[in-house]
Amino acid sequence: MSDPKAPADPVLLGIVGGAHGIKGEVRVKSFTEDPEDLGAYGPLFDASGRRYTVQSARVQKNVVVARFAEVKDRNAAERLNGTELFVDRAALPEEGEDEFYQADLVGLVARLTDGTVIGEVVAFHDFGGGDLLEIAPEGGASVMIPFTEAAVPEVDLDLGFILVEPVAAGLSGAVEAREGEDEDEVDDKGDVSGRDEA
Repeated sequence: MSDPKAPADPVLLGIVGGAHGIKGEVRVKSFTEDPEDLGAYGPLFDASGRRYTVQSARVQKNVVVARFAEVKDRNAAERLNGTELFVDRAALPEEGEDEFYQADLVGLVARLTDGTVIGEVVAFHDFGGGDLLEIAPEGGASVMIPFTEAAVPEVDLDLGFILVEPVAAGLSGAVEAREGEDEDEVDDKGDVSGRDEA
């Protein structure tokens, strides 16, 4: 049964990774700036509107071990594996200047520094090696780029786009490798043959 106070504008705060111990605790990958703030913004909700009240949260290695009031034993904790946990955006603090939530990036148009549109941001990932944006073009497979100031020098939420620097994002090198260029083939002017002039 869903809670009547379930988020109207949900923001993902964490994902349950599995049970921890025998007393109903769970391991959660937290997306809050301070991982222990998982419960700082009120109760969490899953996609179906079920409520989870954080009773305790502690960092252990790269996850938060949390205890929810609604989860009484390991069996209940195991059923939460993979559950996404949300809070209403209104419960979160206002962003400062040049700050935004990861959820704000999804749906933005991605364009190169020369103005070429390369797709839309469809997801934000962190696999442990740094933040990545997944960009999906209109046709073809999506690509991942690092979410760094060098690779994404501008984020404009008002106009709905991010600016991508292709070399820093690793997009130019990927195209050259697919074209099978041979770096050793240099013509008499010192230029690498087969390259298009920019």
